[in-house]
Amino acid sequence: MLSASRTSAQDRDASGAPGDFVMRDFHIADGSVLSELRIHYVTLGAPRRDASGIVRNAVLILHGTTGNGEGFLRRQFAGELFGPGDLLDTATHYIILPDGIGTGKSTKPSDGLHAHFPHYGYHDMIVAQHRLVTDGLHVNHLLLVMGTSMGGMQTWMWGEAYPDFMDGLVPLASVPTQIGGRNRMMRTMMIDDIRNDPAWKGGDYVTQPPGLTAAVQLLFMMTSSPLQLQKQAPARDSADAYIHQYLERTVANEDANDYLYQFSASSDYNPAPDLEHVVAPVLAINSADDQVNPPELGLMEKLISRVKHGRYVLIPISDRTRGHGTHSLPAVWKGYLAEFLFQIGRARGKSP
Repeated sequence: MLSASRTSAQDRDASGAPGDFVMRDFHIADGSVLSELRIHYVTLGAPRRDASGIVRNAVLILHGTTGNGEGFLRRQFAGELFGPGDLLDTATHYIILPDGIGTGKSTKPSDGLHAHFPHYGYHDMIVAQHRLVTDGLHVNHLLLVMGTSMGGMQTWMWGEAYPDFMDGLVPLASVPTQIGGRNRMMRTMMIDDIRNDPAWKGGDYVTQPPGLTAAVQLLFMMTSSPLQLQKQAPARDSADAYIHQYLERTVANEDANDYLYQFSASSDYNPAPDLEHVVAPVLAINSADDQVNPPELGLMEKLISRVKHGRYVLIPISDRTRGHGTHSLPAVWKGYLAEFLFQIGRARGKSP
């Protein structure tokens, strides 16, 4: 089922056509079945086909773990990429912004199944995305798949699962290997904070358990920027006020079961064994102040060498970077994207 209408919001300088693609009897990799899976999405622009009927201007952009597709409509992202004359101008590009399984307005545990919701993983999420693109939107080729954080990880998976489906891949704030070390420890602690809270009640709580706040606190510490927080809250009282307001605002917009499932979903992520299967050009971008993917581990330098047409960019810490959140600031990295689009355009024998 597809539906579309117009929407806008005060903090955005882009509006899109939202819709819902509904799949019946969607099979999850763990063997369970969702009788109905709804994938919500927003599109901007229109698809353009060449003489052979191939869509040449579609761009799929995938969000982070607790985000949603509409987050890319905010001024800091859309205002840098989607406007007139910008790299992904919606007058010439077809932008597809889906909400992943378990997030945004797509089907999720808090809709009613709570902790009885199937235990989906990233594999299930990219299968649903692919079906949205092909069966729902009738797009048979993508110019780009790009994504931030979780979306960056899923971008790597798209390159392996559907190697000939796109001209280029742009994973941001990610590493193409199984999540381990402190990153995995953080996720395990977040999950345990919720599951081990007696107020969680096996997922059948009426009010949000305090464990959700503990989980949000952990994520804040891993994804925030010490440099920026010192600038914004340099004194004791301002720091206390900042974090109290942040937690109150954030927790009020989260659900413990949704949060738990969102972070559990990364358990099946591990593109490392099949990196040689990625044939599309790759532009991987991380920032040096990202504590979720700290550069001192040296993982990207080793892994990118196995990607046939891969380039890795590490953005140094500056007043413009925002830790892990740099992934959503195209003003910092769009120069690299411009070069990449020029290269894949030239490879296609067309102007960028």
